[in-house]
Amino acid sequence: MADTPLRALVADDEEPALAELVYLLSQDHRIGEIQTASNGPDALKLLQATDLDVVFCDIKMPGLDGIDLARVLSKFASRPQIVFVTAYDEHAVAAFDLEATDYVMKPVRPERLAEAVRRVVTQGAPTALQSPDETEDEVIPVELAGVTRFVQRSTVRYVEAQGDYARLHTGQNSHLVRIPLSTLEERWRDVGFTRIHRSTLVALQHVDEMRVDGGRCAVRVGDDWLPVSRRHTRELRDLLVRSTSLR
Repeated sequence: MADTPLRALVADDEEPALAELVYLLSQDHRIGEIQTASNGPDALKLLQATDLDVVFCDIKMPGLDGIDLARVLSKFASRPQIVFVTAYDEHAVAAFDLEATDYVMKPVRPERLAEAVRRVVTQGAPTALQSPDETEDEVIPVELAGVTRFVQRSTVRYVEAQGDYARLHTGQNSHLVRIPLSTLEERWRDVGFTRIHRSTLVALQHVDEMRVDGGRCAVRVGDDWLPVSRRHTRELRDLLVRSTSLR
């Protein structure tokens, strides 16, 4: 896809925003054909009639909003990538659930839109040289200083529960997301995350050391020592041994 211009659809019910987005995308050499729609139903008709690579979609539109449109597209046998372009940040979790490629906040900055196009190209690139974990790496929308950014799951070392929220710890930062720890545990169990405490989920690949002292177990993840509850100690030890043998 990197050598073939992307076929894009821009959907926005506000004419000035639609025209600006079309103009900015037309300046990007990675974008080829651009179609437009001023509401959700028209966008859906175009998508049903034409093979497109990516949809740059507003969220609040009449008839069928952007989130509902993405839900319909998720049922397509071959669906285009979705980039939400919106003035509202409260839909980031829904975008995460719908596996959106990116979530761009209005007013749109050219460099931020260019980054969204890069992510579309990268996600659609051939993956023969990538491992399964790399090709399926999930992205999580997070809020940082009023800006929505996307964190790759592979960079998350451990997760702490904070009520109905979860705090994702990466090597450099931590991010609070409106997702229960139990939801992440179920979603990420098959990609190497395991519960070590009622309030902690850890990525096995990021565990550097395990120590048992006086019957109390803890693991070191980077510079942090995390307590392991007794009920999870044996299972964690077995998982670490198994994961080490597979490396």
